Order: sequence, then C-alpha cells, then structure tokens
Amino acid sequence: MTRPIAGVTGGGSGIGAAIATTLGQRGYHVVVTDVDLAGAQTTASTIESAQALQLDVTDPVACDATVNTIVAQHGRLDVWVSNAGISKMQRFIDIAPTDLARNFEVNTYGVFYCGQSAARAMITLATPGRIINTASMAAKQGRVPYLADYVASKFAVLGLTQAMAFELAPYGIRVNCVCPGFVATPMQSRELAWEAELRGIEPDAVRALWIADTPLARLETPEDVARVVAFLASDDAAFITGEAISVNGGAYMD
Repeated sequence: MTRPIAGVTGGGSGIGAAIATTLGQRGYHVVVTDVDLAGAQTTASTIESAQALQLDVTDPVACDATVNTIVAQHGRLDVWVSNAGISKMQRFIDIAPTDLARNFEVNTYGVFYCGQSAARAMITLATPGRIINTASMAAKQGRVPYLADYVASKFAVLGLTQAMAFELAPYGIRVNCVCPGFVATPMQSRELAWEAELRGIEPDAVRALWIADTPLARLETPEDVARVVAFLASDDAAFITGEAISVNGGAYMD
C-alpha cells in the first residue's frame, strides 16, 4: 500500500519535529524540511518512512522546487504543514525595521509561499489535500509581552488561513491552523531568557508565570500540538476548514 505523503517545514526541531514524527507514526511518508538540513536529517532518521530536504521558506522559488521534487519522486502530495517560524523578544519601541521584516518573511510570507506551492500541486494532481499552518495563541490576542512583531505576523497567518480555505475549498483542499500556547521547545528556552532579562527576573520565575497563566497547569509539549495537526490531516476532520484550533491548555479561550 502506498503511503500518503506529508511535507513539514521547520521539521528539524521542536513542534515541527513532533509533527513529522507523529504523522510518520500514523502511516505517512514524511518529507521533513528545514533551513537546517542536518536538523531535518536527524528528525527523518527517527521516522520509519521519511526523507529530509533543505528549504528556506522565505524563498518562493525554493518552495516551488521542493514541492515539485516531492511530486516528481512520489507522484502525490496529500498534506502540507507550514510550521517554520521564528521569534525575538524585545520592547515594541525597540523593534528595528529589519526585525519586523524578518518576522514577516519567515512567519507569514513563508506560510504564503509554501501554501501557494502546495496548493498548485494539489490542484494539478486533483488531490483533496490538507494544508495546516502553525499560528500561535498570539494570533488571537495582543496581550503578549515583548512580541509585537511576532503577534502581527501570526495574526496575519490566521487571516491567510481563512482566505486560503475559502478559495481552495472548491478543489477539495482543506486549510486550517493550530494556535499553540507556551510550548516547551528550544525557541521557548530562548524566549524564557529574553523575557527574564526584560522583566529583570529569573527564567524560572518567567516559567512559573507561564504555568500560572495555563489552567491545565503545565507547559505544553510539542506532541500536544502534533496530535491536533494529525487530527486536522485526518478524515475525522473532513468537514473542518478555515479554523484556528487553540491548543494551549486554556491559556487563551475564544
């Protein structure tokens, strides 16, 4: 039996690695992509059926080439997960134009470019595909300290997801996004240090604040997010499109 094909961006670590692993466990052949090829290869090596490709999601030509490579090798593309993202914590008044541009290049434009590439392939193949974008709890509320540029880029992902879902529905392509909260990843470790410095407290005190803000009283794991992505990729979610699923332990409720 031919395995369905899933592409995952930012799959070299954190949430992306968990998504790739979970999809692999559920029977997909996973194409793990990352700007860090070594990271993508490490993730792919732990999955029964997987391969690794280098991809800079800010390059639309590279996005097209990656999707075309997948289709040429496998003849199909069933699921695409745009997960690659970055953050940098600083006060709103200190955010440089270059930092703002970089946030949008990766977090928003990358989702846009990859979504275009995946959708074009799915339409050509007449595939009732699924596209899933990683947004954030910060895509639904601005009450997030020291991440104004990140918040703006993730709000854009939520709106883009809805626009994609509306236009791609006639082709049978479902588009949704997940909105994680305080996820324990390497990115979060950096954010803990940044926020601690900005607040003038210790990282452990910041972690305690995050847990206190989460009704389920723990930090989120990458696997918590990955399981929801796997659900959205499955037939169990066959009538869900244009949605932004909060996966945050109750830290933000909408």
